[in-house]
Amino acid sequence: MFATKYIKKTALAAMAVAVMAVSASQANATRQGAHAPALERGSPHMKLFGRTLPPIGYVDFCRTRKKECQTPSGEAVRVVMSDARWQDLRRVTTRINEKIEPVSDQDLYNVIEYWTYPTTRGDCEDYVLLKKRELIALGWPPSTLLITVLRDENGDGHAVLTVTTDQGDYILDNRTDEVLFWRDTGYSYIKRQSQEHPSVWVSLKPRNTRSSQAVLPGMPGQ
Repeated sequence: MFATKYIKKTALAAMAVAVMAVSASQANATRQGAHAPALERGSPHMKLFGRTLPPIGYVDFCRTRKKECQTPSGEAVRVVMSDARWQDLRRVTTRINEKIEPVSDQDLYNVIEYWTYPTTRGDCEDYVLLKKRELIALGWPPSTLLITVLRDENGDGHAVLTVTTDQGDYILDNRTDEVLFWRDTGYSYIKRQSQEHPSVWVSLKPRNTRSSQAVLPGMPGQ
């Protein structure tokens, strides 16, 4: 009788421990998922295909802001995402998207392409530059904030900010306040800054893909 009761108590205790472990695991998963959507398919990070030429607008930008383009970003890292980090991305995206009115460089400066920090109006790449600067001011490593050039659903050139994290690559876009997983944008990515150095750019297309050096973000859309 004693042995039977002991066995039952031991079994119940083991079950209780197992339930507590499962509950703790679920709670931890909930906390982890609070700051970023779950990544269920494909690679969480963009695939790189070697060096390529930077956009001409970025080259012109670097002529007047050499320090920003010549200072190495440091070791390539992926920032560890947290609730605070996720809120940084949401707040900066929303604030700048609301603050800056989208307008083409042709309308604003009477030139096809001009990259700069906007004050009240700007093109897509201007949003990107400002978001990157503000996130760096909040303590984000520059090597995790990468200017990225792509083609949108209509085949038009566009620029966004890629944020590379331990959970995957996320996109900050002036067309939405949502912080999106890179595969969920519907965009065709072309190239982005290297993590090792801001003046070096890497291709996001296989080498046998048609060259896209002439892509102008913001033409004709913003």
